[in-house]
Amino acid sequence: MSKEKYNEENKNIKAKDTVLLNLKSKDIGALKLIINNASELDLLNIIDGLSAENQAIVFRLLSKDKALFVFEQLDITDQEKLMRSFTEEATIEMISELDPDDRVRLLDEMPATVAKRLIAALSPAERAATNLLMGYEAHTAGRIMTPEYVRLRKDMSVAEAVERIKLTAKDKETETIYTLYVTDYTRKLEGVLSLRDLFFADPEVKIETIMQTDIVKVSTDEDQEEAARLMQKLDLLSIPVVDKENRIVGIITIDDAMDIIEEETTEDIFNQAGLANVSGTEFDRSDVLVNGSIWRIWKVRLPFLVITLAAGLLAGLVIGGFEEALMSTAAVAIFIPLIMDMGGSIGTQSSTVFVRGLVLGHIDTGKFMKHFLKEISVGLSIGVLVGAVAGTIAAIISNVWQGQPMLGIAVGLALICTITLAALLGFLVPFVLHKMNVDQAAGSAPIITSIKDISGLLIYFVLVNAFMSGIM
Repeated sequence: MSKEKYNEENKNIKAKDTVLLNLKSKDIGALKLIINNASELDLLNIIDGLSAENQAIVFRLLSKDKALFVFEQLDITDQEKLMRSFTEEATIEMISELDPDDRVRLLDEMPATVAKRLIAALSPAERAATNLLMGYEAHTAGRIMTPEYVRLRKDMSVAEAVERIKLTAKDKETETIYTLYVTDYTRKLEGVLSLRDLFFADPEVKIETIMQTDIVKVSTDEDQEEAARLMQKLDLLSIPVVDKENRIVGIITIDDAMDIIEEETTEDIFNQAGLANVSGTEFDRSDVLVNGSIWRIWKVRLPFLVITLAAGLLAGLVIGGFEEALMSTAAVAIFIPLIMDMGGSIGTQSSTVFVRGLVLGHIDTGKFMKHFLKEISVGLSIGVLVGAVAGTIAAIISNVWQGQPMLGIAVGLALICTITLAALLGFLVPFVLHKMNVDQAAGSAPIITSIKDISGLLIYFVLVNAFMSGIM
């Protein structure tokens, strides 16, 4: 790591620590001073990693410009969470300050009734711009474009064009003025030119002499990914969006194009893994389990816990069925927790590996058997290693205590079988639940634990009887 990078990271850590200390001590004055004097980059580093509650506190203390900057950098999900802490008046103010395309993307994620209420509270101009974009189909160029751009006429002189830019581009985002669009009085697109070309041109020259008529453009109903890919391929900072009559209605900027490419690439990965709607589905499920009412949480979690309860009773019956073995050799009982806990740990590891790999696209459900067999081999290898070590220790303990070294063999083999079975279940159970469209987060662990506990105990006691039959 370079010295400069180390110093920068150390500075960020210190700034975060200072903010956290002020949050803890509730020193609002000092906190406000620190965050408003921080650079925009430092501010993003400070806010990243704070709890939702602390983010809301910090956000309220920011100046209007810095608050808007931070809000625009957040993911849609984080924006929604933050807005839950706003008053309705603050929410309307923040929504009004966003660019139309960013505003529409956020409103698309909100309940329809909330979105309608917020749109109704906008100024007439902002409401018109928002409704314009929301009138286009989702995932099209028209939906993600911004209606803010600079429009010139070809009969203008360069000097007149510069004056027009000064007057009209004052409140526009910087990226929307790098490319200028030439239209007639009906907004039909006739040419484009860059701000650089305009800057170096003779002030008396007409725009039509320096503009380019070979225009790269997309239609309002063009797929958003195709439009974004085109911009990426041609290294464009923006691209005009036109209607069927070739009238310009907006532009797509490079920042929005990169967001679209990232989203579409993620979606493609999910589709390749057989997870067409997994991101939205898993988000909804997670939201219910974290933020839902107690009744809704019960509906998801209790059925699986009932399965665990029933399995626990069955496990008790299994132990009761081998009472004679327990009575004759007390050491047998000592290793029951070992068998159950090791199986539980391996099962949890395997299910976590599967679910994470599934969501990230590392596991292709179409090639499930390949991943499944590999996990079984991993479980078997771990089982052999752990079984050998634990079996040896168990043999020594049982021999010293009760003169029964054969118990170590039973413990070792039971661990090999139980760990391999747990690894198998860790992959198989969440896969089956996924295919059945059942929540894996709530269902995998109880089902794996239930099957593993009963089968693990049966395996252990059968092996104990087999290797110690002479003393039973």
